Amino acid sequence: MSRQVIHTDQAPAAVGPYSQAIKTESMLFTAGQIGLDPAAGKLVEGGIEAQTRRVMENLQAVLAAAGTGFEAVVKTTIFLTDMANFATVNGIYAEYVGEAPPARSTVAVSGLPLGALVEIEAIALIK
Repeated sequence: MSRQVIHTDQAPAAVGPYSQAIKTESMLFTAGQIGLDPAAGKLVEGGIEAQTRRVMENLQAVLAAAGTGFEAVVKTTIFLTDMANFATVNGIYAEYVGEAPPARSTVAVSGLPLGALVEIEAIALIK
């Protein structure tokens, strides 16, 4: 079984010893994405809405670099520092995942890297 590291400059570079994603013959596993602007290397301003949109754009870029997209995502995990943001994140998330959304878990956490409000990871099938 092969294992390929996926990297794109269209998403933030890893801030530690991990890859943006790992691709096998049949699956893609992304690292969690936070609302980092890939060009500036800083969290976007504008609170939960801006961060969630940036997270989804970052995920979209990683998926594209692996030759796939949200239509192939089978599972996501959302990490929130405040469950009061659930409805806002859910609405933005729905704009990206389409009419046949993947399975999903949403978990409340006490903190995320760099003070982020939301982080999302994905598992996708390879076309």
